[in-house]
Amino acid sequence: MNRIQRLLWPRFAAPAAATVVGLVVFTASAAWAAAAGAEAGILVSTWNWFTNPANWQGGSGIPVRSAEHVYYVFVSMGIAMLIALPAGIGLGHLGRGGLLAINVSNIGRAVPEFGVVILVFLLVGYGDTPILVALVALGVPPMVTNSYVGMRSVDPDIRQAARGVGMTGWQTLWQVELPIALPVIMAGIRTSAVQVMSTATLAAYVGLGGLGRYLIDGLATRELTQVVGGAIVVALLAVAIEAILALVQKQIVSEGVSR
Repeated sequence: MNRIQRLLWPRFAAPAAATVVGLVVFTASAAWAAAAGAEAGILVSTWNWFTNPANWQGGSGIPVRSAEHVYYVFVSMGIAMLIALPAGIGLGHLGRGGLLAINVSNIGRAVPEFGVVILVFLLVGYGDTPILVALVALGVPPMVTNSYVGMRSVDPDIRQAARGVGMTGWQTLWQVELPIALPVIMAGIRTSAVQVMSTATLAAYVGLGGLGRYLIDGLATRELTQVVGGAIVVALLAVAIEAILALVQKQIVSEGVSR
C-alpha cells in the first residue's frame, strides 16, 4: 500500500465500515425486539417493513425503486465521467489550466443540487433531465480535481525518462502517466459515485421514482418506518457501490503502483 492509498483508505473505508456496523447493529436489534415481542417501536416497525412481502412486489416495491435509483446513478455517472475525466486528465497532462479546473470544481461543489433540480424542472418540465443534470453537476467536480491532481503528481523525472526512450506524448500519457495517476483518479470516481448515490433521492421531488419516493411519501404521510427503511436501502447501495469500485480499482491498478 503506497503513501497515497494509506492517506485515502481511512477516508473511504472508515465511513463504509461504520455504516455497515451501524446497519448490522440496527438490524440485529430490530430482529431481537421483534422476536421478544416488544411493542411496535421504530426498530420493530422497520423490521416488519422489510419483512413484509408486499414491500418487495409491484411498481413501488423495493427492487423496482432500487433499480430506478441505480439507473439515475449509472446514467449521471457515465455522463459526468465523459465530461470530467478527459478535462482533468488533459489539463493535468499539459500542466495548464489547473487554477481554472480547481475553481470550476469548487463552484460546482457550491451549487445546491436541490435548486438545480427545481430550476431545470421549471425550464424543461417533467422527465429525467432535471435529476440527471443535478447529479452530473454533483459528480463532475471531484473527478476533475482528482484527475488533475493525480496527473500532476506524476514525478517529472518519470515523464522525462519516458521521452528519453522515445515515447510520444500520447504514449507517455497512456503507458506511464495514467497508470501512476490511476489510484487518485479512482478516488475521485468513488467519491462522486457515493455522493451521487446518496443525492439521487432528490428525483422524488419532481415526481420521479427511485428510493427517494420512500422518503418523500413517508414524510408526507408521516410514516417514519417507510422513511427509515428507504434511508437504510440508500445507505446499503452507497456502501455497495463503494465496495464494487474498490474491487475495480484493485483489478485495474498496477501492482507496482499499488504497493
